Amino acid sequence: MKIYTELNNNHKNLSLALGFFDGIHLGHAKVIRNAVDYARKNGLKSAIVTFSSHPAQKFNKNFEGYIMPPEKRFEYFEKIGIDYCWVLDFETLVNTEAQIYIKNILVKNFAPKAITSGFNHNFGKNKKGTPSLLKEFSDVYCYEYFEIPPVIIDGKTVSSSAIREFMRAGDIENLNKFLGYNFVYTGEVVHGKNLGAKIGFRTANLIYPQDCVMFKFGVYGVEITVDKRKLKGIANFGVKPTMGGMGNQPLLEVHILDFDEDIYGKNVSVEFKNFIRDEKKFNSVLDLTEQIKSDIKNILN
Repeated sequence: MKIYTELNNNHKNLSLALGFFDGIHLGHAKVIRNAVDYARKNGLKSAIVTFSSHPAQKFNKNFEGYIMPPEKRFEYFEKIGIDYCWVLDFETLVNTEAQIYIKNILVKNFAPKAITSGFNHNFGKNKKGTPSLLKEFSDVYCYEYFEIPPVIIDGKTVSSSAIREFMRAGDIENLNKFLGYNFVYTGEVVHGKNLGAKIGFRTANLIYPQDCVMFKFGVYGVEITVDKRKLKGIANFGVKPTMGGMGNQPLLEVHILDFDEDIYGKNVSVEFKNFIRDEKKFNSVLDLTEQIKSDIKNILN
């Protein structure tokens, strides 16, 4: 997949998917797959038009952060089969009238044969751009428009807000169900204070991005991928209250079962499987040690 950060006229007659696609949940995936499928059936190339920053950062004072680092989206775009991705600067386009956006951005630069968006997609000044407007202009500019309806699971609409709700609650079962895959965080293993090793549970420490939604502080069953090897582990996400705390910077610590290699500086992927318990402050290091042993039994059963 080729990624562009500026508009150009190098690619025309595309099948476009529109959206920010934070988290790439099941609803997002349907939008993107529709664009890819249309392109393949009609001998075209598929493309995503998205933004470098989330529009909610500008309009929503209570924006809680990204579901995943924005650049992580590109891996999922490519897996689904997208050929090109344009990552535009939201600030330069936020005051563009919706009709002008369709004409001067989408049609002029991409000459789309098809455009796909979700049922709740908005664009243009004051969010006046809607699926209805994209449908209305499809005849004017000779493209097919596809509005993807909501995906409903257990009576609840799959959405980015629902995903954030599950993350805050530590509800890994529903988080993964709504995503359509197990949530994965990828980061570099950094040096810590070696406190885990001192009590017999060495950990791989990852700094969790401050601009991403915070998981509920607690202990999780995980699989960690190291050098293409998938290994079982338990992860604590939080501030380590028993061991003196970490200030305001949460840390993701993964104890890898039956593993004792030096992986400092390596990028690893942590796949969340289930929530085990809340993070808590224990009366003693001995109590903490016994609880960790119990947590390990939990993921082995």
